[in-house]
Amino acid sequence: MASSSVFSALFHALRPSTSSCGRSSATHAVSADNSTAAVVAAGGAAPRPAPLAAVVSHRRELLLGAALGAAFLRAPLPAEAREVEVGAVLPPAPSNPGFVFFRATPKDTPALRAGNVQPYEFILPPTWKQTRVANILSGNYCQPKCAEPWVEVKFEDDKQGKVQVVASPLIRLTNKPKATIEDIGSPERLIASLGPFVTGNTFDSDELIDTSVEKIDGQTYYSYVLETPLALTGSHNLAKATAKGNTVVLFVASASDKQWQSSEKVLKTIVDSFKV
Repeated sequence: MASSSVFSALFHALRPSTSSCGRSSATHAVSADNSTAAVVAAGGAAPRPAPLAAVVSHRRELLLGAALGAAFLRAPLPAEAREVEVGAVLPPAPSNPGFVFFRATPKDTPALRAGNVQPYEFILPPTWKQTRVANILSGNYCQPKCAEPWVEVKFEDDKQGKVQVVASPLIRLTNKPKATIEDIGSPERLIASLGPFVTGNTFDSDELIDTSVEKIDGQTYYSYVLETPLALTGSHNLAKATAKGNTVVLFVASASDKQWQSSEKVLKTIVDSFKV
């Protein structure tokens, strides 16, 4: 099937949570030039200086969170990044009339060229357009040995919503090499780690409405429905995740309340079509 080689490489960090519930933050308003880290002892004890390694690690997470937040609250994209509808360059989806078929190849992203991500595919309405991802979030700077997650591709339609593919080194979620998604844990445990990168800021276990598990060609996928009124990505989010090779791949569809009213069925069809 035809690929989308005409597109340039395009999103998030998937960071394990220390708790399977509660609220975790994926973004921090912080400047790269004046980030600070402090440790405050509990019970009113005098503050103690944080170990150097903890300070460095905290600073790195603050910088990454700020970059991710900026991606969600992005400035207007250049006109050339949004001018071509995918229907003009992608082939029709054979089994889904009214949609076009996207299959990523090594020509599309740095991670695919480096072999860190296996080719993935999904369908889109022909009116959607591909949007740019900042180079720092694309993984272009760290392949083939990225320690942090990155964004693969992003597409959107102003009236229907947006989708993105996020990839994370497996080692951030488990120490087991070549682990399956079942090795990482249950759907609820996985979303506790991935939730902030679905919403763009925070995740609360109460926002998880439904989960499901399915096997497609021997590959296990976890699917999620989330109602996220405070999310930067949108108040409605659908997600589908799997693990293959040394990478966890997350596919996210997001919409505002207004978009969801007219596009809920379309977004579910898009997410259902995602395969690695």
